[in-house]
Amino acid sequence: MFSKITGCILLISLFFVSFDIKNTRQVSLKHIVIDAGHGGKDPGCNGKYSKEKDITLQIALQLGELIKTNLPDVEVTYTRTDDHFVELHDRAAIANRINADLFISIHVNAGPEQLAGTETYCMGLHKTESNMQVAQRENSSILMESNRQTNYDGFDPNKPESYIMFSLYQSANLANSMILAENIEQEFKTYNQRYSRGVKQAGFLVLWKTTMPSVLVETGFLTHKDEETYLNSEKGKIQTAYGIYSAIEDYKQLIEAE
Repeated sequence: MFSKITGCILLISLFFVSFDIKNTRQVSLKHIVIDAGHGGKDPGCNGKYSKEKDITLQIALQLGELIKTNLPDVEVTYTRTDDHFVELHDRAAIANRINADLFISIHVNAGPEQLAGTETYCMGLHKTESNMQVAQRENSSILMESNRQTNYDGFDPNKPESYIMFSLYQSANLANSMILAENIEQEFKTYNQRYSRGVKQAGFLVLWKTTMPSVLVETGFLTHKDEETYLNSEKGKIQTAYGIYSAIEDYKQLIEAE
């Protein structure tokens, strides 16, 4: 009897330890996965004359080049390098398969035409209706996938009750994800002189199954006239890529400090 009780206590203890949110800083940052949101048959959101999938790919490729040039000890893997559709669960699987140290998903936002600014998200339960709407829009990509019922445990991005499952999600990588997210938004504010809408949490499927610190960056609103112009300009794309790169550089220095 004693051994059975002891065993149960140990199992319960391990359960809570495994889901305890801690700042489990890594020893080094050696491999980054850069995810250009949407692609192929999935255009993402649309502006007056541009599509999210095109802008995310261009920023992702420029970000990768900045990392390769300035951080030669860091390997870069892309989830896509051209205009093709990658299922959301496969994006996380790419990062998990190679044991990446960081996963960054790049997106562009949409909303009422007066809304502007950047947002960086970490995985978690949405706390506002606006966060929920962003997650629903980005998660709607799975409606183009053939095996979505199996791959996402019956998750329906259009049903608010489906998001209850994220209330049970806790990650040992959340603290590091938040550090990187804060760095990114700070760079956007200071270096890019952009309006930052802050760091937020919501239930993004693309982040759900990653096993490393992960963030989703909304680089601006395609539905805002000035931001669409900015994000389609060479200046806008390179500044956005550099802002994310600079945040990664600071994050790397922090987690590798003795």
